[in-house]
Amino acid sequence: MAVGDLQAAEDLFPGLSKKTRLLVEEAWAARLAHFPMEIRWVYPQATEPVSLTASKCALDCAHCGGHYLEHMTPLEQALQMANAGQSTTGRIPAAPARSYLISGGCDRQGKVPVLPNIGQVAELSRRGRLNFHVGLVGDEEARVIGRYADSISFDFVGSDETIAEIYGLNRRVEDYVESYQALRRHARVIPHICIGLHGGEIRGEWRALSLLKELGTDGLALSSSPPTPGTRLALAPPPPVEEVAGILARARLDFPEIPISLGCMRPGGRYRSLVDSLAVRCGVNKIVIPARRAVAYAVQQGLTGSREDECCVL
Repeated sequence: MAVGDLQAAEDLFPGLSKKTRLLVEEAWAARLAHFPMEIRWVYPQATEPVSLTASKCALDCAHCGGHYLEHMTPLEQALQMANAGQSTTGRIPAAPARSYLISGGCDRQGKVPVLPNIGQVAELSRRGRLNFHVGLVGDEEARVIGRYADSISFDFVGSDETIAEIYGLNRRVEDYVESYQALRRHARVIPHICIGLHGGEIRGEWRALSLLKELGTDGLALSSSPPTPGTRLALAPPPPVEEVAGILARARLDFPEIPISLGCMRPGGRYRSLVDSLAVRCGVNKIVIPARRAVAYAVQQGLTGSREDECCVL
């Protein structure tokens, strides 16, 4: 490894260990070997986030507590606005959504109630493409969802402790593997790994990558868990930047030929600038709402940026 290459990673984050710097540079080399010099910046204004349960969720997860549901559009309202050809999120310029993220709160089994709402979801599918966030499912649910899904975002968790202590579910990693396999039989699925979901600790992220390498995937989205005000983890630290960089780099090396996105859930400020810039060097293909420093760094590295306005998995 050239001294100049190692210095590139050191400049991004002084104090990054030599081991991680080497991993980051290996990831950059893998990216150069398999993809053109392009990167996509995602500003998903044309994708409407829709909740099937309004702001209700039976789990009250430690990292969310229903906070993110409050910023989603209830299904009936989304349908009304779509039928009227209007924007529901105050986009500038205001325009009807071209796609929809179908999500919502979970029941005590970790399921988002898609099937009870499938008639309205089917109607919405005639207005735009659908990306589903569905939680745990069986094969029949996966088959029905697959009729309407352009993509499925599936939270892939690699720690039994995280499932129990953060989600509050009496489930295991094997249940997530089974749901993932069921969904893949019927639709295009992009697994999501939230780094530091367990209060900023690294628990099952490496196992999740290892499992996905065995199971196969057409794409991958990673994010960095932000401490969210009003939740039980509001005062928890974000995952260490060093750990995030290592996992991003390992993801690129484990999956050298598939598109990898840095998703929308990330802490802000200087932390975001560091993570986003390192994600560029780790070889991700897309970054949702990138930090300015990362955009400038990508230009310095010779990458040509293009803009997208829908969810990163579509």
